[in-house]
This record gives sequence, structure tokens and C-alpha cells, in this order.
Amino acid sequence: MTRIAPGTGPVAPPPTAGRVALVAAILAVPILGLWLLIARPALDLQWEHQPAHFWIVLAAGAINAALAWAVGSAARLRRDARLVLVSLSFLAAAGFLALHALATPGVLLEASNTGFALATPVGLTVAAVFAAWSSLDLDGARGERVVRLAPWLVGGLVVVMLGWAAVSLLRLGPLDAAAPPERMAVPFAALAVVGLVLYGVAVVRYLRMPRHAASPLPLAFAAAFTLLAEAEVAVALGRNWHLSWWEWHVLMLAAFVIIAVAAQRSWREERWAGLYTHDTAAGERDVSVLFADLAGFTRFSESHDPAEVTAMLNTYFTDAIPPLVERFGGRVDRLIGDAVMAVFESDAASGPSHAHRAAGAALALQQATGAVAAAHPDWPRFRVGVNSGTANVGILGTGGGRTYTVIGDTVNVASRIEHRAPVGGVAIAAATRARLGDAAVTEPLGDLQVAGRGAPVEAHLLVGLAG
Repeated sequence: MTRIAPGTGPVAPPPTAGRVALVAAILAVPILGLWLLIARPALDLQWEHQPAHFWIVLAAGAINAALAWAVGSAARLRRDARLVLVSLSFLAAAGFLALHALATPGVLLEASNTGFALATPVGLTVAAVFAAWSSLDLDGARGERVVRLAPWLVGGLVVVMLGWAAVSLLRLGPLDAAAPPERMAVPFAALAVVGLVLYGVAVVRYLRMPRHAASPLPLAFAAAFTLLAEAEVAVALGRNWHLSWWEWHVLMLAAFVIIAVAAQRSWREERWAGLYTHDTAAGERDVSVLFADLAGFTRFSESHDPAEVTAMLNTYFTDAIPPLVERFGGRVDRLIGDAVMAVFESDAASGPSHAHRAAGAALALQQATGAVAAAHPDWPRFRVGVNSGTANVGILGTGGGRTYTVIGDTVNVASRIEHRAPVGGVAIAAATRARLGDAAVTEPLGDLQVAGRGAPVEAHLLVGLAG
């Protein structure tokens, strides 16, 4: 029977022993093939074809770069520590692969270059560091630290890759050798050992992760990291332009293709949810929630052509609301007919507190949409409500109906207060008012009886906001 994990949806049952054995056998084929080629040199045929080498490496690098961008975008949107580190792993492999591609004789250089030849094992090992790091427990303060350091980690990695390229081209220091070191030289062996250990840690821990029934990603990553570990061995043992050397190129390409296919098979809504940390998938956070709703929308719809209604909504939602929310460091959670729900969370990069940003966005929203409405006197106007407090943030639903949203009493009160706000005005709950302190200029709206609550809710009309 499928098990249910709190806040994460159905969890896939563990794979059967037969299936595990089959997958293990398939993943063992490359390393057994490499052993055969090393043990029987006569089978390790030589094929030197520089265009094929360039395009294979370029394809692997391109797929990897696309994955790095996609995962990095999701990491920034959801502020998820594991996705941050996974994107850095992809970025490291993609960047150093690009350097290796440029080492193909006749592309950028006339002959082999030591630094560019070492770029692949270095990139694989750096990627292994981030892969192993991403497999650790990243909830709580540890994950917050990773998210906070993400821009510095990305910048540092880019600097390292650019520095390696510069030192390689200038042939400085240990990279000034006339010819690249032979396979199984100390640099290759040392990098292979470190990479094997780190990829091993990542594989074991990804296999132990709870798996959402709709997401194959943890298993796909475990398989891909296994192939990359085998590629580390092939880099160290393979002979240039022989089958044993071509093998690691194919292994790297296969590893990234596995991830790309697994991601493509996942639902496009929250495609990377199978990798979310527990805090991201089902955690409690302190947030401010903004609801905005068009007063008189039903009456307007009855008296206007559907095309006019659509044009009005597009003007409000597309031209006015998203830019305002993004400018104040929030995100549009959902559009519900003529209403919008936006969420503001704590984020050191966003500046002021989430309550201050939500209140500022609410006032700016009314100002912007008021200007739109002034040009269209018959258009309905917004009412806005804001509340602050603890809410459960994470994945809701399953399959194509999955969404990332916030749930809880804080959300319900924000919605109810919005219904009591005056047209063109902003109503805030007492919890938001307390967080704004002296920065807020308000007028009391009194205690409001809201549906679904036994006790009344204290509300205030937000008139202005300092700072």
C-alpha cells in the first residue's frame, strides 16, 4: 500500500529486491566493461576522431548547463538548500566540461593542454563535493545558511572556473607542463579517489530519501551519481582516444540524460519537488499573506462582453499586480478568478520584514490599479487585506494538480479581512499592525466578525507607511 507522509503526498513503497538487483546489474556494466578493456588491452581499440569528441562533450555540457539553470531557478524561487547545491553540482560539471571541450586539438588550441586535460576530473570532483553536500540533512538553520550563502557559492565557483581557464591558457605553475600527465598519474588517481568517496556518499543517501510516488528524481540522481563515479574511474584509467577513454565521455552524457529525462517525466508544476527538503515541502514559516479582490466583478461581468472582462483582468493582473508583488519581494501564489493571493516571507535579500513589504505592496497595488481604474471609470476596484503569522508552506495536491502554497488560519483571516476592506482601501489584521509599529499610519476598523471564527478579528485601515 502507498504510504502518506505529512505534507508531502503519497510516498512510493521501497523497490523490490529483484528490481534493485536488476538496476545494480545495469549500472555495474560500465565498470565491468572498463575492467575488461584494461585487463585485455587488445580489446581497447583506438579511435581518434576530434569532431566526435567535441560534439559529445559539447552535448553533455549543454544538457548540464540547462539542468543547472533549471534547478537554480527553482532553488531561488523556493529557497531550497538542496536545489541550490544540486544546481552548483551541475554548474561545476558543465563549466569544466566546457573547458575540456575547448582542449580538443584544432578547436581553440593546436595541441593538448595540461589544464584543460585535467578539467574533467577536477570538474567531476568539484561536482561530487556539491552532490554529497546536497544529500545531507539540510533542514533548519543548516539549510537557511546554504540559501543565504548561495550567491557567494555561485560567484566563487564561477571565479574558480575562470581562474582555471586563465591559468591553463597561460600555462602557469603546475599547469605549465609540456604535455598532459599520463592516466593513473597522481593527479588523476587522487581526484578519482576523492570523487568516488563523495559520489558514494551521495548515492547511498539519495537512495535512502523518502520518495514521492509521482517523482523519480531521487532514484534518477542516485543512478546518475553512480555513472559519474564510474566516469571518474574511467578518466583515471582510460587511454587517450581508446575505447576506455571514450567510455567516460559516454558515461557523463548518460548521467545527465537520465536526470533530464526524469525531470521531463515529472509534472511541470513543481517539477523538482521530489528533491525538496522537508522544510520546503511541508514546513512552518512566518509569513504575511495579501488578498486582493475586485468588488463588483460579478455585476461588471453581467453587463459587459466576455472579451472586455478578459481585457480588464489582463490589465490588472498582468500589467499591475505581478510587478508590484515582485518589487516588494513577494510571490503571486495564485489567481482565483478576479482575486489574487500573494505571499511574503522572511528573506535577508529582500530587506525589510515581510509584514512591511506586504503592506507596502498593498498600498502600491491600490495606487497602480487606481490609476488604471481612473482611465476606466466603469471598471471595478480592488479591496485588499493583509495578515501576518505562522502558516504551513509546501506542496499541496498530487499529479498535475500539485501546487506550492500556504495553508492555515493566517491565510483564512487574510481572506476574510479583505472582504471587509473598503473599496480602494487596505485592511490589515492586528498581527500585521503590531509588526509595522510606528511605521504604519492606520485608522481602526474595530473588531470584525468573520465567517468561520468564534472570536472577532481586530482590523485596521492602512492609510500610509513610512520607509
